[in-house]
Amino acid sequence: MDLQDQLKKLFPEHEPETPENVDEGSDIWLQDDPIICKYEKRKGKPITILEGYNGATEDFKLLAKELKTKLSVGGSFKDDKIIIQGDYRDKIMQILKEKGFNVKRVGG
Repeated sequence: MDLQDQLKKLFPEHEPETPENVDEGSDIWLQDDPIICKYEKRKGKPITILEGYNGATEDFKLLAKELKTKLSVGGSFKDDKIIIQGDYRDKIMQILKEKGFNVKRVGG
């Protein structure tokens, strides 16, 4: 017996709310030009850099926050670039393609 069944027994007249079809990435503007995903080493540590987004800065910041959360890594947003700690090019490209972005891998 899972949690849903237990809750139905406790509250038989309750109708669970169904969230409307809300996509987290739906409010982020998708561009035609590809986002450039490249790999660098700074002070001997690998980083992944995303650049080339020409939408609103706030949208790019939201995208940076979402990527850092999904990958459980640190990073920052500086000078219209997303900097992610570590080499996560393949995972980032997969996430962005699922959201509908065009992504171009540069270097290595």
